[in-house]
Amino acid sequence: MINKKVNNVQDALQGIENGMTIMLGGFGLCGIPENSIAELVKKETTDLTCISNNAGVDDFGLGLLLQKRQIKKMISSYVGENAEFERQMLSGELEVDLIPQGTLAERCRAAQAGIPAFFTPAGYGTEVAEGKEAREFNGKMHVMEHAFKADFAIVKAWKGDEAGNLIFKGTARNFNPCMAGAAKITIAEVEELLPAGSLDPNEIHIPGILVNRIFQGGKYEKRIEQRTVRKIF
Repeated sequence: MINKKVNNVQDALQGIENGMTIMLGGFGLCGIPENSIAELVKKETTDLTCISNNAGVDDFGLGLLLQKRQIKKMISSYVGENAEFERQMLSGELEVDLIPQGTLAERCRAAQAGIPAFFTPAGYGTEVAEGKEAREFNGKMHVMEHAFKADFAIVKAWKGDEAGNLIFKGTARNFNPCMAGAAKITIAEVEELLPAGSLDPNEIHIPGILVNRIFQGGKYEKRIEQRTVRKIF
């Protein structure tokens, strides 16, 4: 039986070095690999290029790495609620590549599927398309986008088994599934780690073949980025 379980986050992140490119799953603050990010902060790994939908908030998620100046370049779809991200971008301290959200997801998925490039209409005629090949399909112009090349992908799942099979919950299914297997090495941190064979095959979102290492995380804060409540009359 294949066993991809490692004992802790320290073992899971073995091999991550300064200057590497890392994909990090999650949508806003939902479904982010909290334990792995905290360990990267502790390891003081620097000059990182991070591929993520956004960069957390000032004091949580990838915002913790930005505070410590550990990120050299952010590849993401929007600045979000992170004032420090915005400040570093506008001051020129941080390299930023802002990408349409669908294109960002597809560049991850293309890497996962082994597809080197694809054409999309998103961004044609804007700065996003500068320097890129463009072609017409069915009377509409499209821009060629390349699949990402990353050293590590770090994803967070609700449940997983020791063979690496993963189940995501809710909004965590944005970006986490398409990043699994999209890098040279994929690390999965999970809330609940079960023996192989414990998961219903019909409920598995990502098969273990796309995961290299898996560990059970803990003390998930699961912070809410914007809490909105309705007045009770």
